[in-house]
Amino acid sequence: MSERAASRTTIDWHEVQIGDAIPPMVLVMTPTRIVAGAIASRDFMPVHHDRAYATVQGAPDMFMNILSDTAYCSRFLTDWAGPDAMVKRLAIRLGVPAFPGHDITYTGKVTAVERDGDDGIVEVELQALNDLGEHVSGTTTISLPLGGAVLATSSPRT
Repeated sequence: MSERAASRTTIDWHEVQIGDAIPPMVLVMTPTRIVAGAIASRDFMPVHHDRAYATVQGAPDMFMNILSDTAYCSRFLTDWAGPDAMVKRLAIRLGVPAFPGHDITYTGKVTAVERDGDDGIVEVELQALNDLGEHVSGTTTISLPLGGAVLATSSPRT
């Protein structure tokens, strides 16, 4: 789980500034998390759930799949921006693998803020690091309502 609590409000676009840092999210990498992500994304490649198969293929252990990476990048962004934020674009590049026991820390910063009709657009650079190096890096575009902070009507994610 993340070391931070998910926001129950959507951030106010008017208060977002270029250079703002997004609070880090730490993802504890366990075999269960890796296997669950592979199953949830219907990625049945054995390197994502079978340690013995992964080692025969030359990896030291099973490793997380790219669909899980994409999902955790989106979660990092929406946990920060709030429930009314919409991830419009996400472009990531994979680096070192994510193995069990190699926790990942996601960080990011705002690189652009602009208005597009009734939406506030926020551009973000993000990266996820583990003790092996850079696991994921990328850029994203998030859309926020211009009405300011909005209370969520559902319970926070766990």
